[in-house]
Amino acid sequence: MSGKAGKLTEEEIDEIVMAQADDDDAWEESVHVRRPQAAISLPSELASRAAFFARLHREAGLEDWVKRVIQERIDMEEAAFAELKRDLAKK
Repeated sequence: MSGKAGKLTEEEIDEIVMAQADDDDAWEESVHVRRPQAAISLPSELASRAAFFARLHREAGLEDWVKRVIQERIDMEEAAFAELKRDLAKK
């Protein structure tokens, strides 16, 4: 080992991994990681209205429609923000 006590360099780690690549006993059980889902609450009146428009737009479900609407809004907000930054930079 080189560097600070107990720390391996990337090259040392690569060498160890390559040496153990075909040795099943050297590997632990796979770990599956999921990104946590953000949960939001909507008042029932708003949820009902959103569900109506999700059906109107033939979305697979309310969640898909809400994702699409939020993505569209974020895209608009980012474009407006970028334009504002350009305008301020010109001044």
